[in-house]
Amino acid sequence: MPKQRRYTPEHAAAGLDAKFPEIETWPNQFPGYEIVIDDPEFTSVCPKTGLPDFGVITLRYQPDKLCLELKSYKEYLQCYRNLGIFQENAVNQVLDDVVRWAKPVWAEVKGEFRPRGGISTTVVARWPRAKSLEGS
Repeated sequence: MPKQRRYTPEHAAAGLDAKFPEIETWPNQFPGYEIVIDDPEFTSVCPKTGLPDFGVITLRYQPDKLCLELKSYKEYLQCYRNLGIFQENAVNQVLDDVVRWAKPVWAEVKGEFRPRGGISTTVVARWPRAKSLEGS
C-alpha cells in the first residue's frame, strides 16, 4: 500500500495567492549605500499544522532610485500574522514584493525562525536571483 503524502501541493502553495498591500517608497537621495531593516517579531502560521511560526526577518538592500518607507514595510509584514504560509515561501514572497516596489540594485531577505519541535530554520533569498538549474 503506497504511503499517503503528508504535504500536498495545496500546502506548498498556501499563502502565495494572498493579496499583499503596496509597500510605499520615497525618492533616494544618495548612491551606493546599504540599508538593513530587522523585524524581530515576525509571525505567520504553518499551513499544515496551523501552529504559529515566530522569527526574525532581516532585509538588506542597496536602493537605486527608491527607498522603502518603514511604516509601510512594517504594516506589510504584519499581513503575514495570520497567514498560512511556509517559512520558505514567506521569505521569498517578501523578497519579490520588495523588488517589485523598491526596484533595488540588489536585495537579500533572511528569515531566522525559532525552533518548533527542536528544529530551527534559516532561509535566505537574494535578488537578482540565480538562474534556474532546470534544463542545464
